[in-house]
Amino acid sequence: DTPLAQEARLLDYKLYAALAYVRRNRLNPIVLDSPQARFGIMAAGKAYLDTREALRNLGLDDEACRRVGIRIMKVGCVWPMNAQDAREFATGLQEILVVEEKRQILEYALKEELYNWRDDVRPRVSGKFQDQGDGGGEWTQPRGPWLLTPHADLSPAMIARAIAKCLEHHPLPEDIRAGIAAHLTVLDAKQAAKAAAPTDLERKPWFCSGCPHNTSTRVPEGSRAMAGIGCHYMTIWMDRRTETFSHMGGEGAAWTGQHHFTREKHVFVNLGDGTYFHSGILAIRAAVASKANITYKILYNDAVAMTGGQPVDGSLTVTDIVAQVAAEGVTHIVIVTDDPGRYKGVSLAGNPPIHHRDELDRVQRELREMQGTTVLIYDQTCATEKRRRRKRGTYPDPALRAYINKEVCEGCGDCSQASNCLSVEPVETPRGTKRRINQSSCNKDFSCVKGYCPSFVTLVGAQPRRPRPADIPAPIGTDLPAPILPSLETPYGVLVTGIGGTGVVTIGNLLGMAAHLEGKGVSVLDMAGLAQKGGAVTSHIRIANDPADIMATRIPTGRARLLLGCDAIVSTAADVLDRVEAGQTRAVINDTPAPTAQVIHDASWRYPTARTRERLQTALGGQCEFMDASALALSLLGDTIYANPLMLGYAWQKGWIPLEEGSLRRAIELNAVMVEKNLAAFDWGRRAAHDGAAALLAAQRPGDPAGAGGAVATSKPTTNILPLPETLDQCIARNEAWLTAYQSAAYARRYRAAVDAVRAREESLLNASATAGRPGRVGAAEDLPLTLAVAHNLAKLMAYKDEYEVARLHADPSFMADLRETFEGEPGRDYQIRFHMAPPTLAKRDEVHRPKKTEFGQWMLNAMKLLARFRRLRGTALDPFGRSEERRRERAWIRDYEIMLDEFVRSLDLARLPTAIELARLPETIRGYGYIKEAAMDAAEARRAALMEQYRNGPAQEIKRAVA
Repeated sequence: DTPLAQEARLLDYKLYAALAYVRRNRLNPIVLDSPQARFGIMAAGKAYLDTREALRNLGLDDEACRRVGIRIMKVGCVWPMNAQDAREFATGLQEILVVEEKRQILEYALKEELYNWRDDVRPRVSGKFQDQGDGGGEWTQPRGPWLLTPHADLSPAMIARAIAKCLEHHPLPEDIRAGIAAHLTVLDAKQAAKAAAPTDLERKPWFCSGCPHNTSTRVPEGSRAMAGIGCHYMTIWMDRRTETFSHMGGEGAAWTGQHHFTREKHVFVNLGDGTYFHSGILAIRAAVASKANITYKILYNDAVAMTGGQPVDGSLTVTDIVAQVAAEGVTHIVIVTDDPGRYKGVSLAGNPPIHHRDELDRVQRELREMQGTTVLIYDQTCATEKRRRRKRGTYPDPALRAYINKEVCEGCGDCSQASNCLSVEPVETPRGTKRRINQSSCNKDFSCVKGYCPSFVTLVGAQPRRPRPADIPAPIGTDLPAPILPSLETPYGVLVTGIGGTGVVTIGNLLGMAAHLEGKGVSVLDMAGLAQKGGAVTSHIRIANDPADIMATRIPTGRARLLLGCDAIVSTAADVLDRVEAGQTRAVINDTPAPTAQVIHDASWRYPTARTRERLQTALGGQCEFMDASALALSLLGDTIYANPLMLGYAWQKGWIPLEEGSLRRAIELNAVMVEKNLAAFDWGRRAAHDGAAALLAAQRPGDPAGAGGAVATSKPTTNILPLPETLDQCIARNEAWLTAYQSAAYARRYRAAVDAVRAREESLLNASATAGRPGRVGAAEDLPLTLAVAHNLAKLMAYKDEYEVARLHADPSFMADLRETFEGEPGRDYQIRFHMAPPTLAKRDEVHRPKKTEFGQWMLNAMKLLARFRRLRGTALDPFGRSEERRRERAWIRDYEIMLDEFVRSLDLARLPTAIELARLPETIRGYGYIKEAAMDAAEARRAALMEQYRNGPAQEIKRAVA
């Protein structure tokens, strides 16, 4: 009787006791049985709830299950399996389906219990695969097709398909078989719609505005990096040559095993400070031991930012990190920071060099040439933490703001490339898509100012002008008729979609609390992921009279009855539209244009308003209403943060939320955050639903004929307030005035003559086509597409932004007016203006020989006023700026474009018209200044050569035949 044997007996006794406890307390009950049960379902936990939801969706309620002969066991103790429970459940069944997520724990345990049963009584067992027995107990094919995925989680739709597959060979009443077939048809249609869903309508998570990772995760040309755990993991989809990721403590481990077998000499590895403290130091130790050429970039941002900004556990400073990695034996250490001054007088082990973040590229180029393991510590506080601490007054808040003069801006997007920041937003103007700084979300990183563009100014001491609520009485909801609320015969699904950090989760919490106050059953499931980084977030809210009626916490396929879309792009996601049903789901969508991360890499990106609306209307069968809730909330309440409660009030007044007004208002009060304004937003939403025109009138400000910019635009066309499109004549007149101010009236007449000649040729061509019985139309601007393209692009070429024009636009009174509208006080008196430019003859060069911008004080404004007066010298022999390569190419483009227009006037026909339009629009791709513009001209010239050859040789024969 050895101690080992005693231990074994003790374990056996404990196991026996555990099984006895499971049996005695009926932890594995048979929750539904049938008089002649032949098909059994075994499930545990969430999978059990999803299974009951799947049965209900298939039309198999308890009574129908008994008619079919279904027995269901809810397993409360997954392991160890109680043999007596398993035998009792399996007795008399022909087939058992085991529903469980991930690996087959229950399935294998059940099969082990049934292994020694006789063939004539042993049921078939299906789980991850379908058992292909012949019904008589013999296994003719041990492993059939996949039934349930072993990856990720299961959904009621997946389980419903598995149940239907198993029931195919069982005798079923015709009404039940028809109900199952109908549900499978719905699932098939939804699956097909998912497969056909566009992939470009997506809101990816991204770094916060001003995040240090926007700069720190860059690598030099020719290098690559590896990712790890943390916010910086998102670089994998940011086109930053960053690959793979690892568990904590394994950062760079792939390279330590790989570097012996490749010609690649070096890699960078991103390592967050929290991960470093957790176990990342072990990865560095392993790299040192392997003698790998590797640089660890320790991203010290002073917070565990990915999960909400908690402090790093324990004491961790840059001083500590330097001492630790030096002791580990790294060959070289360097510190890069946004504020080198903070290290003045700080004692660091080994006295590592300290550089400003502007030198990051050069420092990394040096490190990748060094042998062994090196460490770069990038020290810059998390942007979100900065924002929080500034609100609390515990972090310095520089009295500085960045601003873009949109008239000087060319819309090239270099500022977005330089900053990787979503606070640099696109803005539509009559002269194309430009950029602006969102002063509300800007975290004052100022990386955008480094974009090679003279449109940027910084304002010392400026404070954004806070929107003031309109001078209107508080909304009164008591005079509105009470809506008829939906019934709760079945659980009611509300799906809330939006952008992380805008209060989407709060709406779900309000609905959940209101249902709780009414004594109803409710479940609220937030699908957030990385949504706090500007990504998509969805909340699944299910409300029922009885909590027992709510099975799955996610809204099943086609079972959402209200889509509260706080963002249109997120609302078009395939997984969202999978939950709605045309004709049954109502929706209210906030289609305020909120840019996605795509704007950073695509200078031509525009918010896809038409596409999102079309996709939502198609999916919802027209049961969809749109409103610019953010603009309405800003105008009525002074902040866009109230858009979501405003939409909640809108949906409630429409009768789409099965909760009482009193409970919703009480839930807002219990939330205890800006209660009065949130209640007012709720009431204004009600008013907008009842009378959208009245809400618009209330939001209208003096001098703003469209009020909130067309804030309420429901499915009723009468509530739309939209600006009229610019006509062709208006476009030409506007550009004439622009070119007159740019140079002279004679210069503008030259423009008008060229446009008129093209217009006459195109009108003649289309009128002749109409007379001959072919499609022809002349009238609106879109009826003369070539003339419209020429009107825009010839003006763009002729008004190239040289030194005179940049000076004129900065000195123009309209720029000062824009500043007054955006910031409190008077420019130049209440705050000082700083210009950031790189004059070609004065600018210094960086390490790759590109000009560097220099800051100029407000005195430059007077200099620019003086310079603007000399614009008459433009292009003459006395022009001191006209001899540069950039200016010569700009003038050459004007000449070549006019020559091309002359050729159009002589030779244009219907067959050549599409090519001519594309040629006329080529200047749209020429944007930016200096080397950016020169690269754009190179690409445009290559494309122009190919198109001119196509135009002169004529289109393909099939196009000619189609036109004929």
